[in-house]
Amino acid sequence: MSEAPSAIKLHQKSRQLEVRFSGNTYLLPYEYLRVFSPSAEVRGHGNQELTLVGGKKDVQITDIEPVGQYAIKLSFDDGHDSGLYTWQTLYELGRDYSANWQTYVSRLKQAGLSRAADPSVGVYSPQPKPDKES
Repeated sequence: MSEAPSAIKLHQKSRQLEVRFSGNTYLLPYEYLRVFSPSAEVRGHGNQELTLVGGKKDVQITDIEPVGQYAIKLSFDDGHDSGLYTWQTLYELGRDYSANWQTYVSRLKQAGLSRAADPSVGVYSPQPKPDKES
């Protein structure tokens, strides 16, 4: 699926981005879009595990701008604005929302982090385990 969506609409009151593809309409919460950002900050530079970001329950999208004919750039009120959401990415985020969200909430719990915006909540990046000596 790399077709352009037929509609993209911000719903500020419910904090959801509506993305409509032929036959599918997805309502993607701002928090979900922020914590699953396609940016290197969240996704890394390769096949590493997603960086777990907590405290984004009330995040807002402050700007949306088109990028060519293939993506949008979202700016969030926490200063994050480096991810390009391609049509493919938006489609996959919509299609896989339930599984992605369940995994995210489970990882937050395991890491002792919260969705709530709290100064004690930060970003959790798993540290590489040291090599065991033989």
